[in-house]
Amino acid sequence: MLKRRTFLLGGAGAVGALLVGWSVLPPGQRLTTAAPLRVQGSQVALNGWVKIAADNSVTIMMCKAEMGQGIHTGLAMLLAEELDADWSQVRVEDSPIDKIYNSLQTVVDDLPFRPDDDSAVKRATVWITRKLVREAGTMMTGGSSSINDLWLPMREAGASARAMLIGAAAAQWKVPPGECRTESGQVLHPSGRKASFGELSALAAQQPLPRKIALKDPGEFKLIGKPVRRVEAASKINGTARFGIDALPDGLLYASVTMCPTLGGRVANFDATSAANMPGFIKGFAVAPYNGGSGAVAVIADNPFRAMNAVKAIKVDWHEGAASKVSSASVNSRLAQALDDSDGHAYYHRGDVDAALHGAARTLTAEYRAPYLAHGAVEPVNCTVQVTDGAATVWVSTQVPALARQHVAKVLDLDADKVDMHTLLLGGAFGRRLELDFVAQAAAIAREGGGRPVQTLWSRAQDFTHDFYRPACVSRLKAGLDKDGKLVAWQSTSASQAIVPESLARYYGVPRIPIDKTTSEGAFDQPYEWPAARVAHKIVELPVPVGFWRSVGHSHQAFFTESFTDELAVATGQDPIAFRAALLARHPRHLAVLKRVAALSEWGHPLTHAADGAPRARGVALHEAFGSVVAQVAEVSLGPNQQIRVHRVVCVIDCGLPVNPNLIRQQMESGIVFGLSSALQNEITIEEGKVKQENFVDFPVVRMSDCPVIETDIMPSQLHPQGVGEPGVPPIAPAVANAVFALTGKRLRALPLKLA
Repeated sequence: MLKRRTFLLGGAGAVGALLVGWSVLPPGQRLTTAAPLRVQGSQVALNGWVKIAADNSVTIMMCKAEMGQGIHTGLAMLLAEELDADWSQVRVEDSPIDKIYNSLQTVVDDLPFRPDDDSAVKRATVWITRKLVREAGTMMTGGSSSINDLWLPMREAGASARAMLIGAAAAQWKVPPGECRTESGQVLHPSGRKASFGELSALAAQQPLPRKIALKDPGEFKLIGKPVRRVEAASKINGTARFGIDALPDGLLYASVTMCPTLGGRVANFDATSAANMPGFIKGFAVAPYNGGSGAVAVIADNPFRAMNAVKAIKVDWHEGAASKVSSASVNSRLAQALDDSDGHAYYHRGDVDAALHGAARTLTAEYRAPYLAHGAVEPVNCTVQVTDGAATVWVSTQVPALARQHVAKVLDLDADKVDMHTLLLGGAFGRRLELDFVAQAAAIAREGGGRPVQTLWSRAQDFTHDFYRPACVSRLKAGLDKDGKLVAWQSTSASQAIVPESLARYYGVPRIPIDKTTSEGAFDQPYEWPAARVAHKIVELPVPVGFWRSVGHSHQAFFTESFTDELAVATGQDPIAFRAALLARHPRHLAVLKRVAALSEWGHPLTHAADGAPRARGVALHEAFGSVVAQVAEVSLGPNQQIRVHRVVCVIDCGLPVNPNLIRQQMESGIVFGLSSALQNEITIEEGKVKQENFVDFPVVRMSDCPVIETDIMPSQLHPQGVGEPGVPPIAPAVANAVFALTGKRLRALPLKLA
């Protein structure tokens, strides 16, 4: 009889062999869906990404959320290029939920490797991660990963469909497929025969999927690389675009909520008597906290204004919870204490940094701080749900439709396939629509709607005071210089909450993992060639909900790293650009971007004064994020009351092959304005667990009258396309701070930047 130990060892060996065998297989296909795509009229689906109708219209399936970044246009261009479609006949449609649409790149990008790490360990980890996420991941829009993730799948889908159309034409004309070519939505033959894609679509659908496809060489591109107009532009101009708040199913009711003012609190008891006597009132009730949010009272009424008025009339007693003792001052104290007590987890270590610091001719130290930040998307939080006949329909602006469906199903005790998701345009997101608190809450509220659809709409105050905030962070930096002013050691240790562990707990209910690359991104993964270095982070747990915010850790770590780098240049009497260039000898891509921004900004040339006679100065910052390298030079002056004014920003980006220059420039401008708002004006402050900011008057964005001239230059490249939506944000705060120092001699080490 086999002993248990022998059986277990043998079983473990078999499992290990299976895992090894599985790991060397190629990742699962991303071309065909598990269930056929829904078609209308004469449409036929040639794979999981494209449908063609007899009228020659080409419908491209979109698994990414359009939230203002232009991704529907960029992705459609990839498929249309390889298909040789007529761009005027291209349409886009939201995809169903299916594994082929899972986001692989976002998870790969969260692996704790530096971009220039080309080790076998990294390659193997990335390979296996892609395989795992292909099967067990989720659909998601975020991490500036959409073009990067779908660069090959969308092109392969277009090329596959093109081959099937050619095959159909060749079969009909009885000619070899190799004699046919495609152009502008037609298949052509040297004999003069031609047929439109629409004429061939039904026959093409009967062709087998090609086993091998050839993608175009970049030199053959006719669409990719062109400044194509956004596909949704016209609908936004004429008002037909449909955002989440525009969902208006028949019989719609409205719900308004008041959540516990203390973060994470819940309802103890309430009295809705006064509200019940108000016009339009239908029902008032308590709602539990969902997915890391706070508990609330809700009112369903016959229009949104009556719901908002009625919910204010409800008298509520709250259980305030653990956050009631939290304040901004206590958070900063906790973070500083964490750095006193721990060296943190090292995400990057090179050489003996302690010995290098000990032997340095000179050392410099600095402490930098960044506050909590809200997302401040223009469209208020909203979600519409109808629960009827053992099923649910959801209309929502979300970055995670598959996860949203799962959590609605959980709240309503339904199977996921009983939840029909409709993803609408997002009126901004910046990471807020990665959360599921408002979706689950809306499902719980709609359950009380008597079978009618209910739109839950948050007020702006509820949105600001119940966000999932960009974490507050403290960083301590130390550097060693030799007698010639050359950098010999770099040490950086920061402390903050960690987003990924908290998010995974909210999404999947898993225990919190002990490390999170996003806490240290922007610090450990930069290209500077430090002779000896240690970059580390200490995770601190606090009862303040935190979430992904545009550029995540890069948003504050770039400020710390690039400001301190500037401090070292000044301390050694070197030009800030020359100092950086000396640390980039083995990074030609970064060096080229730095030199380009220096040339375009006329770095080193005298600046004229501002219109009111105030002197101006320049500051520079270089940063790599989401695969793209961005350098920015900001020109600043001081206005009345020491107000920091930014007049001009020169931005250079290398994002790999530029798919659509228009989209890239728009996103650089957007990122700079977004980053300037947080650099100069924004912070979330907390007292006794309550967020003080309630609207844009307390959390202002840069207005057009204060917006600088922004000039964007895109580096030519044939490399795989990289992220664009977020990389424009990180460099602007340090560029402005460095310019302020050049102007005033005052080093600002805390955000938002203030002189007075």
